[in-house]
Amino acid sequence: MRPLPGAPGVAAAAALLLLLLPRVRADEHEHTYQDKEEVVLWMNTVGPYHNRQETYKYFSLPFCVGSKKSISHYHETLGEALQGVELEFSGLDIKFKDDVMPATYCEIDLDKEKRDAFVYAIKNHYWYQMYIDDLPIWGIVGEADENGEDYYLWTYKKLEIGFNGNRIVDVNLTSEGKVKLVPNTKIQMSYSVKWKKSDVKFEDRFDKYLDPSFFQHRIHWFSIFNSFMMVIFLVGLVSMILMRTLRKDYARYSKEEEMDDMDRDLGDEYGWKQVHGDVFRPSSHPLIFSSLIGSGCQIFAVSLIVIIVAMIEDLYTERGSMLSTAIFVYAATSPVNGYFGGSLYARQGGRRWIKQMFIGAFLIPAMVCGTAFFINFIAIYYHASRAIPFGTMVAVCCICFFVILPLNLVGTILGRNLSGQPNFPCRVNAVPRPIPEKKWFMEPAVIVCLGGILPFGSIFIEMYFIFTSFWAYKIYYVYGFMMLVLVILCIVTVCVTIVCTYFLLNAEDYRWQWTSFLSAASTAIYVYMYSFYYYFFKTKMYGLFQTSFYFGYMAVFSTALGIMCGAIGYMGTSAFVRKIYTNVKID
Repeated sequence: MRPLPGAPGVAAAAALLLLLLPRVRADEHEHTYQDKEEVVLWMNTVGPYHNRQETYKYFSLPFCVGSKKSISHYHETLGEALQGVELEFSGLDIKFKDDVMPATYCEIDLDKEKRDAFVYAIKNHYWYQMYIDDLPIWGIVGEADENGEDYYLWTYKKLEIGFNGNRIVDVNLTSEGKVKLVPNTKIQMSYSVKWKKSDVKFEDRFDKYLDPSFFQHRIHWFSIFNSFMMVIFLVGLVSMILMRTLRKDYARYSKEEEMDDMDRDLGDEYGWKQVHGDVFRPSSHPLIFSSLIGSGCQIFAVSLIVIIVAMIEDLYTERGSMLSTAIFVYAATSPVNGYFGGSLYARQGGRRWIKQMFIGAFLIPAMVCGTAFFINFIAIYYHASRAIPFGTMVAVCCICFFVILPLNLVGTILGRNLSGQPNFPCRVNAVPRPIPEKKWFMEPAVIVCLGGILPFGSIFIEMYFIFTSFWAYKIYYVYGFMMLVLVILCIVTVCVTIVCTYFLLNAEDYRWQWTSFLSAASTAIYVYMYSFYYYFFKTKMYGLFQTSFYFGYMAVFSTALGIMCGAIGYMGTSAFVRKIYTNVKID
């Protein structure tokens, strides 16, 4: 496969998008072999066990390479490059169904500098990752004695490879040959390969890496059931309160319409109907608001599609395929961003629609890329494999300018033309109505802070499983749970924002647009606060690189989640506000 092209252009962007698609075909082609055919052992990365994201090239430690000639390799997907996959050929001669007796493949001339490198790795619990036919293998670099004075290197890789027909279905590594690290000595590295027939089906070969006892634990099922019961209770409560309250409001307003002007003037005028002339007034800062709503709708579409694809395709079986799929789907759903953001901006009377389109198109990419490039400087300083190559940066920029921006433009034009007319059920007054004083707990700032508690409560158990799969050594595969949690989150968010908005309007405060968005988006604050708890009490991470990586990307994740929740809350609340004011007779 050719390397990623760096020259900008439409053709280059199209080629880059094709590279994003997860491939069934990997470096081992169709995962089928003939007898005696070459099987490649790829060395990937090495790094401290407790800092999963702090990884380095395998040969950054003074390991030696086998005698077999190297094979050139290019990343199959952009996701691999972004995730720091650094495959290098091991040099070991392995052939399909051909056993290899214990044999020395290279020799390390251990001087003081190399010994110090190995000692540092052993002290920090370094382990390495390899791949055979896309199956990951992990091994420990070495170990120290009980006193921590002598250090030992594992020198013998014992590989047992299971096959079913002409496919590899299982790989196991046993590290043996413990040798004490003594300066100015020679250490021989050896390996052996044992092939054995297996009954494991090719489709099920990744099952051994999954952890059903962790992800399908009773607490996981209980949290889903608990969240589901919360949804039923909350929806029922909202329906009961609003139906009874709104019915009483409609009856009172109908009675007021039958009064003469004198009686109406002497009557008690209050409630949400009194702000009918201001409730559809454009929000403050409509350009930013429209861009946030468009971006939130796009994030929701991406989340929904990626989860469905992951449920169908088992994306965890291919390196980088989840990230590649997410980038491809994000680029492809750019018209969603343009449609909802552009139409909302047009309905609010915005005239700088080109500026709004640019902000909406680059809001999320700028946030993600800015964080990634900042962390990239730290990764370069550490010489970590997580450092993003320059060619990959060019590829991402090409996707933003030649794919995301044009598709966003198409969506913006469609949104402005199809649903950009301000067809509000109530006429907007020329002069804004004064907002009366109200109790402190009805202020928008208080509503915003409290609005995210219930949505966070419905997902925080799932957050633990998602965090563990990303920051620890678990493969997340229960996407059915994730889909159910996403649905629960949407329902809870909409219900909470509707209740908050109703009380706000009843207090004759018509600033509901930003309040509904921010009260739902405040879920992100609680998620980010939970990430601090997870870091200090659930992990053993340490060091500048891992800390910046963790809190940087958790900030991106929390912000994206907040924008999505805010957009969902606003869209549901907007439908509710339009509905109640449509059913009220206004003079």
